[in-house]
Amino acid sequence: MYLRPIIRTLVNAQRLHFNNKFVTMSAMEAKYSTKISDPTLSLPLETADPELYALVSQESQRQKKGLELIASENFTSVSVLQCLGSCLTNKYSEGLPGARYYGGNQVIDQIEVLCQKRCLEAFSLDPNLWGVNVQPYSGSPANVEAYTALIGGGKGRIMGLDLPDGGHISHGLMAQKKRLSAASIFFETLPYHVNMETGLIDYDELEKSAKNFKPDIIIAGVTSYPRTLDYKRFRTIAQASDSYLMADMSHISGLVAAGVIPSPFEYCDVVTSTTHKTLRGPRAGVIFYRKGVKSVSKTGENVMYDLEDRVNAAVFPGFQGGPHNNAIGGIAAAMRLATTQEFKDYQKRVLSNCKQLAESLKQLGYKISTDGTDVHMLLVDLRPINLTGSKAEFTLQTVEIVCNKNTVPGDKSAMNPYGIRLGTPALTTRGMVENDIIKVAELIHKGLTLALDAQKVSGPKLVNFKSTLTSDPVFVNRVKEITKEVEDFAVNFYIPEQ
Repeated sequence: MYLRPIIRTLVNAQRLHFNNKFVTMSAMEAKYSTKISDPTLSLPLETADPELYALVSQESQRQKKGLELIASENFTSVSVLQCLGSCLTNKYSEGLPGARYYGGNQVIDQIEVLCQKRCLEAFSLDPNLWGVNVQPYSGSPANVEAYTALIGGGKGRIMGLDLPDGGHISHGLMAQKKRLSAASIFFETLPYHVNMETGLIDYDELEKSAKNFKPDIIIAGVTSYPRTLDYKRFRTIAQASDSYLMADMSHISGLVAAGVIPSPFEYCDVVTSTTHKTLRGPRAGVIFYRKGVKSVSKTGENVMYDLEDRVNAAVFPGFQGGPHNNAIGGIAAAMRLATTQEFKDYQKRVLSNCKQLAESLKQLGYKISTDGTDVHMLLVDLRPINLTGSKAEFTLQTVEIVCNKNTVPGDKSAMNPYGIRLGTPALTTRGMVENDIIKVAELIHKGLTLALDAQKVSGPKLVNFKSTLTSDPVFVNRVKEITKEVEDFAVNFYIPEQ
């Protein structure tokens, strides 16, 4: 009881700052027949945890004032944010709809079934031919769960695109003396590659390697490859080596849903995806799996897919416990939006903006890997100007332009590569069009020019480079000038928020 006067004072003290949106303790208590057991549960974040609130506010301002060019990031919708911050986070629901290990899931079951239905609708899939598990916590767990469902644990072979060539770490990354990813730890993995001259996937080499290696799974998926994939060719190669074909469409799933690039579903046995990149949903993962007839035996009998139970068991209890129901609600909200005309128009702008960014940077003298892009991202090869991706990323970040250093074909180190990856999903969500992207390219050019000038003074070492950029008065002033130009430009564009 002695806390109540203190809490009431804190709440009342915040009323003007919150524009009278928050009620007093006595008013809150009036809603209930019993006293509130712990008054702190009803406090807004600003009052309950000013330190954390300040950091959240700082991050909000950073996002508004900066230019977000990380290809795997986006701004999700208000409806998704509302799901993520809803009462759905309170419920525990191990198992599947209709077969839970806890009571009280009658509404949660409806939400998960609705989410599954909307996932299939978003990609125009027949529920008789495809199913989906919406419980994976994110993309990498979804991939390992899919591998386990297809080939069990510890004995199977997997082929994925090599990391320096544009593949993802979860597709089987290995160093010379160390297995670095779960896929390479639990399975035997072999990478396929791009042609070093063109930067395009070498399908002929993949075909030869698959015949010799005989993988159980071939992964058609990328994280920094700026071209569409030839799923038909992948399927032919997989059939010749008696392999499952799995697509990881995490980066491109929004583009696939909108029908603006080729879909993997016609050719693949399993398709995984995150839901937060071009789909603009929550941070989560999904696994689509084939149902129905797989093939016809020599005796003319139908051979059926048996992936549903295997996928579900790999997710739970194989790798996970209770699903994150607030995220599943968010997926459902995002998938509904993915069927709208507005979403399709957005994805078209993502593509046109990315092509414009590539063209503008080429006109400014930069080398673009594969000489362009078919999707939402591009790679800038900085070797011709002798600038590492680490220095480029750091410099751009200091002027509020956010991207990531990235390997380009031929790089030897993922920590010190000679490329940067740029993407347009987030900027397009904010409402930018091609003319705005031309301005973005000019700002990137100013940042990279600053990096080259700083490198002339600092020498090659990254630690000296950072010191020059952040402490030399000449460069500090240039950073301030470019930062102001970036912020003055960026704040004109909308970000969805609660």
